[in-house]
This record gives sequence, C-alpha cells and structure tokens, in this order.
Amino acid sequence: MALEEVEGGWVGTTWRARFADGTVAIVKRTRFPADGEVDGLQALAAAGVPVPRVLGAAGRTLVLEQVGGPADWGLVGHAIAVMHQVIGPRYGWHRHNHAGRFLQDNTWSDDWPTFYVERRVRTHLGDPGLPASFRTRLGHACEGPIQALLPARPAPSLTHGDLWLGNVVAGRWVVDPEVSFADRELDLAYMQRSVRNPFPPAFWEAYTAELPFLDGYAERRAVLELHHCLLQVRHFGASQLPALDGALRSRGW
Repeated sequence: MALEEVEGGWVGTTWRARFADGTVAIVKRTRFPADGEVDGLQALAAAGVPVPRVLGAAGRTLVLEQVGGPADWGLVGHAIAVMHQVIGPRYGWHRHNHAGRFLQDNTWSDDWPTFYVERRVRTHLGDPGLPASFRTRLGHACEGPIQALLPARPAPSLTHGDLWLGNVVAGRWVVDPEVSFADRELDLAYMQRSVRNPFPPAFWEAYTAELPFLDGYAERRAVLELHHCLLQVRHFGASQLPALDGALRSRGW
C-alpha cells in the first residue's frame, strides 16, 4: 500500500492510499475514535445526503472511498434541505461527538433555547483562552436574552453541525459531520458566515426551492453564530475575537 499525505484534516492527518489491487481510498487518522464520524456519515447517508462510502474504521482510523466531481451544487442544496426535514424526537443526539478538537455535548433537551444555551454556548465559557470580559458578556446573554430571541420548539431537524464550503468535496460530496437534532437555522447561520468562501447561488436556489427560510431568521442569525464564533476562538485564538465581538454587539450585548 502506498500513502500520500493530502491537504485538510487539521484536527488529524489525511492520506490518499493506493492498495495493491488498485483501489484508491482516503485514510484519516484523528485524535478521537472514528466511530463518531462513522455514525454521522451513516445518518447523513440515510437522509439522502451524498457522502463518501465508509470502507473501514478501527480505533482512530477511518477509511473512506475517494470521491470527486463534477460539481453539482444544486444536488447538494436540495439534499441538505431534505436532510433538514428529517425530524428527531427532541434536541440532541444519541451520543456525544466532536466539534473540531472539542467534545460536543448532545445530551437531550425538550426545548431549543435551553439546548442551545447549555450545549452550544455556555459549555465554552470555561475555556481559559476566552477573555474574562467575553465570558461576562456571554454569561449575561445566557441568563435570558438568548432564550428570548429563539423559538421554544422549532422542528428538531437533523443538522450537519459543521457545514461550510471546505466540508463539501468537489462541490458534490458532504464530509466531516458533527450531527445532532437542532434548529436547522443553526446550520444556516454557519453556512452564511463566510464572505470569502460562500456557498454558490445554485446551492441556495435549490435549498430554498425545497425549504424556504422562516420569517425572523435574519434577526436570529447573529445569536446562532455565537456557537461557531466561540469554537473559532477556542481553536484559533485571539484573531477570532473580533467576529465574536461583532456577533455580541449586533444584539447590544
């Protein structure tokens, strides 16, 4: 077997492997047990999302089929909208998984604001790398202002959890899930964060043709961005604080 390291996988290491029979696959070595990612890929596949086939998994090693183009952003947009119509019993997931380097707590909750505040915002506030002033501002927001802006029980949709342009291979295949049942707007807010690498218009046209945005989403978007802003700060440090500050200031916090 021949191995060639490829770009991507900053949480772990990724290679392209060529086996003796000519099969080419992608091998990922991560910091965490691979079964969490397998679980997420299986959930996406069951929902009709195009994902690479899992060829094997053991310990912290995952082997996936190598996938490629041609790009079909309309296909992906429609698939994500269909995925968001897979509705769970509550907010959470049957197991914890990982958001990048950090454990993602998916303990079940019966209402969305509580789940979002406790599992997606407050869980990050103990990180010593987060300046005290931000911990104070976020703590105040978690005491009621966030809950007041979010609907109590939106549909608990199947969400990818880390859906950005880098996690769509060749404009066609979705990878690296951090799944849970959540308000689909959490995925939407993250997908719309990047100005430099936005999803193409064809993606959004297909998505909204199947599942339009709900009234008030634009107002909720800055609140829902807090989760990924906090993850960016924890992963990449002080350079990410302006984005977090902007999300807080947009709500007057």
